[in-house]
Amino acid sequence: QVQLVASGGGLVQPGGSLRLSCAASGSISSIKHMGWYRQAPGKQRELVADITSGGSTNHADPVKGRFTISRDNPKNTVTLQMNSLKPEDTAVYLCNAVGVRAYDGRWYGPVWGQGTQVTVSS
Repeated sequence: QVQLVASGGGLVQPGGSLRLSCAASGSISSIKHMGWYRQAPGKQRELVADITSGGSTNHADPVKGRFTISRDNPKNTVTLQMNSLKPEDTAVYLCNAVGVRAYDGRWYGPVWGQGTQVTVSS
């Protein structure tokens, strides 16, 4: 079992920055991919960025050049650095993880952490 706890959301003015963190616990060694998604009111959940255990990253077009996902494997955390924030970035941000079970080699997930609210407003 893997548990995820997200933190770091808040209220920020347009152009500002926030840093989100997602801490994993439990069967950490089984985690392969971790990612950040977001969901704005009335909209579908969308991928923001994800990262593999090897450090390969993928950022959605709306956030490229502004957001950076990174992973600290020894600390079991994934971080989303968000710069040049825009009002349209306002959403609940959620982290997730997918992995492989050691006992049978089958993929599991995604496992979701609780959301953290990001509000960009003047």
